[in-house]
Amino acid sequence: MRVGSDVFAKCRRCGEVWHVVVAVVPNRKTRVECKQCEGRHGYNPPAAEAGVRGLRKSTPVNRAGSRGKNEPVISSDLSRPVRPYSQGDQYTAGDRILHPNFGEGVVQSISGPKKIRILFASGERTLAQRQKA
Repeated sequence: MRVGSDVFAKCRRCGEVWHVVVAVVPNRKTRVECKQCEGRHGYNPPAAEAGVRGLRKSTPVNRAGSRGKNEPVISSDLSRPVRPYSQGDQYTAGDRILHPNFGEGVVQSISGPKKIRILFASGERTLAQRQKA
């Protein structure tokens, strides 16, 4: 590989396209510039040229009792009404909350005297409670 020569390289921004070599320094990664998006990055050979040296075999881990990222620790108490969220209110685990931005959620835990963990459809968030206005 020489400076100015064309190479086929993997561009993280736009995919596999032609690149031009802009720098070759011994013991360092060759720098290339993408001809399509003009982005500069280290030379990333296409998958066929890279070979299998970086591949690892992985087996799925199946742990009993493990929960997914968005699975509730505490289920909502459907007998409790949905309360609009307010920083000044105090909540307990299992309370159903309606937040103006995140929607409906369930209080999972009290993580401090003034913090609660709530699971929304978009994920878990830490919000304030018992704050003076």
